[in-house]
Amino acid sequence: IDMSSFCLLCCRSANKHKPWIETEYQGIVMENDNTVLLNPPLFALDKDAPLHYAGEICGFRVHNGPTGSSSVQFEAVVLDRSTGEGLVRSKEPLDCESQREHSFTIQAYDCGEGPDGVNSKKSHKATVHVRVNDVNEFSPVFVERRYEASVPEGRLFDRIVRVEALDADCSPQYSQICFYDIITPSVPFVIDNDGNIKNTEPLDSKRQRVHTFWVTAFDCGKNRAQADAQVVVTVKPSCKPGWIGWSKRVEYTPGSGSIPLFPSLHLETCEETVWNIQATVELQTGHIGKGCDRDSYSDRSVRRLCGAVRGEVDLLPPPSPAANWTSALPTLPSSDSSLVFSFNGSTHVAVVPDSIAAAVSGDHFTLQLWMRRGGINTQPPTNQARGNRREEETIVCSTVKNDDSFSHYSLSVHGCRLSLFYWPDVSAARPVKFLWKLEQVCDSEWHHLSLSVQFPSVTLYVDGVTFDPALIHDNGVIPNPAPRQRLVIGACWGNDWLNQRQYVGGYRGLLSGVTVRPGSVEPHSVVECLYACREGLDFGDLETLGSGMKVHVNPSQSALVLEGDDIESFNRAVQQVTYRNSLRFATPGVRPLKLTTSLRCFNEESCLTLRQLEGYLVVLQPDAPQISLSGVGPHLARPAPEFEGPRGVPLFPELRIVCSLSHAVNTAAQGMEGGALMSDAVAHTLDGCEVQPLGEELNPEREELLVDMDALRERGLEIINTTAYIAITGAESISVYEDVLRSVRYRLAKGSARFERRFRLSCSEMNGRYTSNELTLEVNFLHSLDSLYHPSHLLASQQQFLHPSHHSGELSGHTLPNPHRNSVVPGAATVIIMVCVGFLVVMVIMGVFRIRSIHRRGEGARGGSKEDSGQWDDSALTIIVNPMESYESRMGISADTEGEGEEDEEVVESPDNDDQRIIIKKEGRDGNPRRY
Repeated sequence: IDMSSFCLLCCRSANKHKPWIETEYQGIVMENDNTVLLNPPLFALDKDAPLHYAGEICGFRVHNGPTGSSSVQFEAVVLDRSTGEGLVRSKEPLDCESQREHSFTIQAYDCGEGPDGVNSKKSHKATVHVRVNDVNEFSPVFVERRYEASVPEGRLFDRIVRVEALDADCSPQYSQICFYDIITPSVPFVIDNDGNIKNTEPLDSKRQRVHTFWVTAFDCGKNRAQADAQVVVTVKPSCKPGWIGWSKRVEYTPGSGSIPLFPSLHLETCEETVWNIQATVELQTGHIGKGCDRDSYSDRSVRRLCGAVRGEVDLLPPPSPAANWTSALPTLPSSDSSLVFSFNGSTHVAVVPDSIAAAVSGDHFTLQLWMRRGGINTQPPTNQARGNRREEETIVCSTVKNDDSFSHYSLSVHGCRLSLFYWPDVSAARPVKFLWKLEQVCDSEWHHLSLSVQFPSVTLYVDGVTFDPALIHDNGVIPNPAPRQRLVIGACWGNDWLNQRQYVGGYRGLLSGVTVRPGSVEPHSVVECLYACREGLDFGDLETLGSGMKVHVNPSQSALVLEGDDIESFNRAVQQVTYRNSLRFATPGVRPLKLTTSLRCFNEESCLTLRQLEGYLVVLQPDAPQISLSGVGPHLARPAPEFEGPRGVPLFPELRIVCSLSHAVNTAAQGMEGGALMSDAVAHTLDGCEVQPLGEELNPEREELLVDMDALRERGLEIINTTAYIAITGAESISVYEDVLRSVRYRLAKGSARFERRFRLSCSEMNGRYTSNELTLEVNFLHSLDSLYHPSHLLASQQQFLHPSHHSGELSGHTLPNPHRNSVVPGAATVIIMVCVGFLVVMVIMGVFRIRSIHRRGEGARGGSKEDSGQWDDSALTIIVNPMESYESRMGISADTEGEGEEDEEVVESPDNDDQRIIIKKEGRDGNPRRY
């Protein structure tokens, strides 16, 4: 056997394995295309590789699928015999609308044992699913070319007519109609994505009887309809009963006082006989702060502004090392910067320490709190089915020790009922239960409760409105509480209190500002000032009410009810309904508005029914006040010993605070383009100012900021004094804050003077809502200056600093300081001193030159007249430098004969007893030297 025959025999006997392919393939082919993209890609593997023929793939065979017909449309070809890569394609372009999905099987076979394919092996059959992707080749087509409808005039319809278009594409992406559009401009109709057409305003048959317009449709591939459709709407004359002149949007500018909500609204009954009309206007303000727009100051500032009695104890303070009983409670953010605690009815309980509970003992106290039932997203049930009643939810449960006895009380809610269970003496007296039925307890809105107890008298205020108990009864069957002092927020202790394992009556909701103040109760006027809403519904002029008209406003002023029997009087009354907001800086935002009307007719069967009208009131953004701090220069220079005095140096002695409002002014009347801004100074109330040292914090051992604490306490202000800042808080007038800030002093310890220190002052109002400009002050410490009011000290000091070796030459007047002392005047004063030093040098040179000239003339003619020596112009300040004091006696020339008309010279002796002196010539009659 030759070598070629041997190799051929080896190859023929080498094809031992069948090819292998995946069991299933998913394919995609675009419509009107033939290449199929498979996942996973088509690869056939053979373990005989890399043998020639036996390890190569020669082809794929396509077999019929489950339907038996798909294989005819597809074929598979080999792209690479060695790797087994293949390609599936359709024999002709596919149509998605004819058939969207195809299924068939495919099988791979190798090349056998030689070029003739002898002993070829086949793989298993794999299923191929091919989906035809749609191409947006069809445009929408309207079912009808013309649509007609007839509607009565004067009404707004949810749907007048519906148009419909279809698309012949096979996929939902291209076969669905995404939106319709009205292509005729300026028509009072709109169309939604479903083809529903409605009018945007009441139609008037007198103005236009027939409305004709065109609509088109677009599929989701943005193909437009082949032909647009025509819509014809005929307006039928009719009388529409209902409100006419309703404005859905009402704008309110803060500071406007009261504005009418419905100035042109009137009711049309279409001559229907009506004997009773009732309209309810509802204003929703629950999303604004805690139930409505109130003062934006902190609770303490509002209490002081309203004249409330001090001494309240915060039972739910912010978590801190000193008040750790609230650290386990979850908190929520609040729009008015107050802290809101959440209670889940089981694990969220706050146990107040006995030291705090002992401070609120007695049977005369006021309990105040903000509450919202059910938390944020839950609505507490207003009624419970029988057999499924929930237990009472306890807000506060307390047993306090009086002089020689214990009293107990608990405040609870159950459904829409609020109850106060009070036990004046747990060992002798019988308990009393005060009960109120209130809608505010179960409406899931914020409300403020103020409970004043002067047993046996109990007064309840809800949002500043008084409510009397609905039921008072004894509960003698309840076991006596244990005589032990304890105070719990969010639940009450159970029977196993000693082991601290059980709480009952857990509260579910939000609480904020829970305080107790022992002693006398607050007057009604104070409670109303503290928590009454500053916005709400009102009636303009009750004297304009017609006969038979009634007006009722609920306590929170969120609902107003009008009732009457005469349509004309009723229309006038509706136009008198107003919205008021007494806050100058009202909270901007949207307040939903509703108008519900019910009519009673003589013929009840045919009586009119009016739908509820909905709108909204928009409170615009108020003009922001501009708080301007001025009157304080950027530099404050004082000798260092003044800062080391017992009272220090005031930092802002001439501070001025001005608050103004800038508003736009229409200048069209003056023929000016655009507008202008005018700023009006107004009286405001600040609620905080802060003095902060810039750079490093204050060193308590070397420096401090002093504030008149007696003045602060007298005005009811609070202070936080740290090394990083001083914060003065509390709502007060601008003049009070000016007086307080002008008294802020900066003091240094002996020998602690430095070169400079910078401070920053800023103020705010409305609980930090508006802030002032930041006023920066640089404090300069003048070293080695005997008096700030004699500039010669500055000059001599600076000259010595520049020329430390110059000691010769006597200057008549002042004695220069000791050259070995450090004399530095930092800051901007250095520039001024440099200029003055230069001026002094020039004057010294000119003085020396003049003395030499006089000396020469004296040598030549000693008997010369005084006029001969009067060549010098001494109309301005003259500084004469006399380096040789014996010169005047030798020449016979005194300082008095230096020039006629000159005023007396002032000689100020320095305490250093040096020989250098300065003469300053006076310029005015008051004898004061000019300062440089």
